[in-house]
Amino acid sequence: MSRLAQTHGLTDVQQEILSTVRDFVDKEIIPVATELEHRDEYPTQIVEGLKELGLFGLMIPEEYGGLGESLLTYALCVEEIARGWMSVSGIINTHFIVAYMLKQHGTQEQREYFLPRMATGEVRGAFSMSEPALGSDVSAISTKGVKVGDEYALTGQKMWLTNGGSSTLVAVLCRTDEGHPEGTAPHKSMTTFLVEKEPGFGEVRPGLTIPGKIEKMGYKGVDTTEMILDGLRIPANRVLGGTTGRGFYQMMDGVEVGRVNVAARGCGVAQRAFELGVSYAQQRHTFGKPIAQHQAIQFKLAEMATKVEAAHAMMVNAARKKDSGERNDLEAGMAKYLASEYCKEVVEDAFRIHGGYGFSKEYEIERLYREAPMLLIGEGTAEIQKMIIGRRLLEEYRFQG
Repeated sequence: MSRLAQTHGLTDVQQEILSTVRDFVDKEIIPVATELEHRDEYPTQIVEGLKELGLFGLMIPEEYGGLGESLLTYALCVEEIARGWMSVSGIINTHFIVAYMLKQHGTQEQREYFLPRMATGEVRGAFSMSEPALGSDVSAISTKGVKVGDEYALTGQKMWLTNGGSSTLVAVLCRTDEGHPEGTAPHKSMTTFLVEKEPGFGEVRPGLTIPGKIEKMGYKGVDTTEMILDGLRIPANRVLGGTTGRGFYQMMDGVEVGRVNVAARGCGVAQRAFELGVSYAQQRHTFGKPIAQHQAIQFKLAEMATKVEAAHAMMVNAARKKDSGERNDLEAGMAKYLASEYCKEVVEDAFRIHGGYGFSKEYEIERLYREAPMLLIGEGTAEIQKMIIGRRLLEEYRFQG
């Protein structure tokens, strides 16, 4: 274990899980990640290995066949996996968010039907809020769910669906107006639907099309897609929690833990960038000595290490707050904002330390340099995080006068 990013107060079980995951990352992910990433190839063998480790059921309760672990354990595992290859952590993240939403908000029947198969990785989850025209403005969702007898017909277009092709269960946020009088606040007329589908691309069930992978700068290997709903019929018992109008709150609860996940990814990528930078600085010689002995490089390494340590501490704090049952939107927003910004800066410094070689696809830092920007956008942009943080601070520190 490295000196940086240690987490104090872990149980023996947590330490054993983390040690197993780190070993898996070092042996099974890091050696193949760059090659798979350059080919934009789905990491099938890695995913099978994660299933065997039980990571798809890490936070699913033991009564449903999972490991029943905390958000902190999960976040620390994500940190390790992202250190190996960030895309792999994305494959688990959306699955985990859907499992979390089912655990927190699903009916007993929904939990019993989905969670045991999600714990083994047989059912793989994805979740869908975004649309082509709305970005962070979730209240402007236009995809509609209309009641037809004892079913709903879903129509609309969704965007940026992580695991859109490989998933078999998608939690989809739609607008449902029945039972909501004219003038109801937009976020109170939204519903989450549990949509089952076949993996793959094209028309994966009547009324549901996954057009194909979106080509991306980084974050390769994982499939990011659109989703087109054209009168897709969903039975009423597949409304998450059994009641319409609760979708916005359910999704925001999921996104809150998703933000801790993105913070953990930023921590993992930053750690790897620091490892690469500090290693290269001791091997590369200029002017008769390793560049690590030049003060300019030592300053960079000092700043990088401090950012790695600070981001990790904030991420751990946000996870522990949620685990304690408290509201953690402020801490999760801060952790996600800081970890993603620091990740970008640490990766860039490692890139600079590599000099011209950082621009070569032979060196791992080139891949990290293309991966880091996704964290500035995923689960809400830095600007959205600052809005959330600002509003919560004004609630906490309301002027009494």
